[in-house]
Amino acid sequence: MSERKQKTQNTDNINPWRLTTERWLIAGMLGGLTVCITWIPGIGFIPVPNLSGNATTGHIPTIIGGIIGGPIVGLLSGFIFGLMSLLHATSPIFKDPSVAILPRIFIGLVAWAVFAALRRLNFDVAAVIAGAAGSLTNSVLVIGMGIARGYIPANGVVLATFLPQVIAETVISAIFAEAVARSYYIVKNRLVHAPDVKARDQLPY
Repeated sequence: MSERKQKTQNTDNINPWRLTTERWLIAGMLGGLTVCITWIPGIGFIPVPNLSGNATTGHIPTIIGGIIGGPIVGLLSGFIFGLMSLLHATSPIFKDPSVAILPRIFIGLVAWAVFAALRRLNFDVAAVIAGAAGSLTNSVLVIGMGIARGYIPANGVVLATFLPQVIAETVISAIFAEAVARSYYIVKNRLVHAPDVKARDQLPY
């Protein structure tokens, strides 16, 4: 086994619940990205005509964090996303921490678990399914908690208004999760690198 493959294998075998320097950096970068995209109007939270008030892309860094950084990174990123959702809440449902924060903590955790379970079968399929699963976790738990807390009526017509938003968020999350995870692991495994530089006396000109 080559030294490069050995290093990659050793990195992959690190306890997923251990916070390494690399994982701290990933958590910091994705947390910062979450703050940025949720701070800019119309990007992290997109107004929609249903009881939620907004569709979101703010959960995507949390999904990516779970996939490439593991469960702890996913949990930290999810908490930051939930906190930003609470701080930017314009509707009563998201002014409640049990709706704005609690469900978001599980997004990265589910994405990590799905990716870890399916990765050995097919990397890209695993990333796509993990992205979709993370997004659905956000949608199902937020709507479920909204119903439990009395903000959303358990009415089929009302719940149907969430369907287009749920589908759109799921598809977008799956696409971004696969693209970013693939790019990250290509760079991490050093499959993309600069061409070798030859000494001056070895150049043909």
